[in-house]
Amino acid sequence: MQTIEISSHEELENLKNQDLGFSAWHTIDQEQINNFANATLDYQWIHTNAEKAKNESPFGSTIAHGYLTLSLLPYLWNQIIQIKNCKMQVNYSIENLRFNQAVKVNSQVRLIAKLNDCINLRGVSKASIHIKLEIKDSPKPAYEGDIIFLYHFNHN
Repeated sequence: MQTIEISSHEELENLKNQDLGFSAWHTIDQEQINNFANATLDYQWIHTNAEKAKNESPFGSTIAHGYLTLSLLPYLWNQIIQIKNCKMQVNYSIENLRFNQAVKVNSQVRLIAKLNDCINLRGVSKASIHIKLEIKDSPKPAYEGDIIFLYHFNHN
């Protein structure tokens, strides 16, 4: 795993249509799931009640909230790309996102990214990135879709 450093719109634009790489594997444990439940007030038993999930869930264990896996995006993305010389980044859009597979407790996930497009909007870089959250030893990803970031690079 090698992080790509970007310092300008031109450097980002040069990566159009390229696979950018992948993050390190991250284990989602029950403590993280419970902390997410506390933060979002989403205590559905399939996430937080290990005994009931073991006996009644089709997954045989608790699973991570879909939005928990999505909330890992900035952490995992920053392992793939380091944006330098940037005064501000804005999360602009998530498009065509589909949750494909539940992430069972103690599963390992990693982000895979490809830069679809990068355009200059009057000095702001609008980057469209295709993302996929892989689950280790699973043929289907947890989710797949496109995210749009706006990067406000410092201009010299």
